[in-house]
Amino acid sequence: MKNRKPLSLHIPAPELRPGDDADFSGVKLPAAGSVPRPEIDVRPHDISALAYTMIRVFDEDSRAVGPWNPHLDAETLRRGLKAMLLTRAYDDRMYRAQRQGKTSFYMKSTGEEAVSIAAAAALEREDMCFPSYRQQGLLISRGYPLFDMMCQVYSNERDPLKGRQLPIMYSSREYGFFSVSGNLGTQFPQAVGWAMASAYKGDDRIAASWVGEGTTAEGDFHHALNFASVYRAPVILNVVNNQWAISSFQGIAGGDETTFASRAIGYGLPGLRVDGNDFLAVYAVTQWAAARARGNFGPTLIEHYTYRAEGHSTSDDPNRYRPSDEWKAWPLGDPVERLKKHLIIIGEWNEEQHEAARKDAEEQVRAANKEAESFGTLGGDQKPSLKTMFEDVYEEMPWHLRRQRQQMGV
Repeated sequence: MKNRKPLSLHIPAPELRPGDDADFSGVKLPAAGSVPRPEIDVRPHDISALAYTMIRVFDEDSRAVGPWNPHLDAETLRRGLKAMLLTRAYDDRMYRAQRQGKTSFYMKSTGEEAVSIAAAAALEREDMCFPSYRQQGLLISRGYPLFDMMCQVYSNERDPLKGRQLPIMYSSREYGFFSVSGNLGTQFPQAVGWAMASAYKGDDRIAASWVGEGTTAEGDFHHALNFASVYRAPVILNVVNNQWAISSFQGIAGGDETTFASRAIGYGLPGLRVDGNDFLAVYAVTQWAAARARGNFGPTLIEHYTYRAEGHSTSDDPNRYRPSDEWKAWPLGDPVERLKKHLIIIGEWNEEQHEAARKDAEEQVRAANKEAESFGTLGGDQKPSLKTMFEDVYEEMPWHLRRQRQQMGV
């Protein structure tokens, strides 16, 4: 008889379920301003501790403290706040459009606006972004027309992608926004490859990419980190840890065992963990990583610790798998409110200005949506021309496709 303890398999499970009260008492946050800021040429193994702490600039009163404070001017801060307000207004409008049957699908970025908008402020306009489907703030920050974004969501006759992508999977080379992929893991190796090509050509542009924490469990994530490390690709690899993939909590991807930033260590990369709802902190770590990449010191992996306030998409009901009040209890707050409070504290904003900016954002969205809807919505007749299905594939259209197009009369 064997006198051995039977084996058991560990199945990760969230601590709280629907109906429970939200509880984040187990989240350990270092004091704002307490994490050191290394030089950009630091050896990765000398800063491995940064993968296990959290870089924070805003203190509990939304004052900027510590060595990571980027000391941004008030106009840059106001521009960032307005971009977050505009992104939130855009999300709300398009969410309602989906519920009204005007489009098939939508994904909001509520609670995560600082992740993309602060990064956009820190990157150069020419840098190439490989986003996931919750970084619409990149396009909005770079001035991409709301009208074009809405036409893409509606797949109407003015859709810049001619109906070839799912709603919200935007693409614009002109604005440095690589096509969104439903298979998110592909964005990381494509960003690394683009960055390698930029370095090989002696260019001065870097790449940045974003995936969710769930994607770190996929092979593409590890392939990308390996190539980035070996070739010192000038790329910033962002993991947006918003606590939830599509109805599965971050523990399924290994988040209960260690931080996602710490995955950089095994590949010899710097790993930074940042408060993703702190506009200044996100700006600062992106600025640091960009300077490191431009200095030919290699890539950086950044974990943005944040929270998905809404469902994964319009196809998801988060109340079925988590407490309904978790977003309100999130200990790192709302990125919009925190930046607003900071600007008020330093005397560069007030409640009247904020209300006016909010209304202006809503009006911009309303006007753009009215124009976009005039060119059609889901189920209408105003769709991209059938002839577009033959275009943008071959440089010179082969004879059999030309004949098929003629037979269709387009």
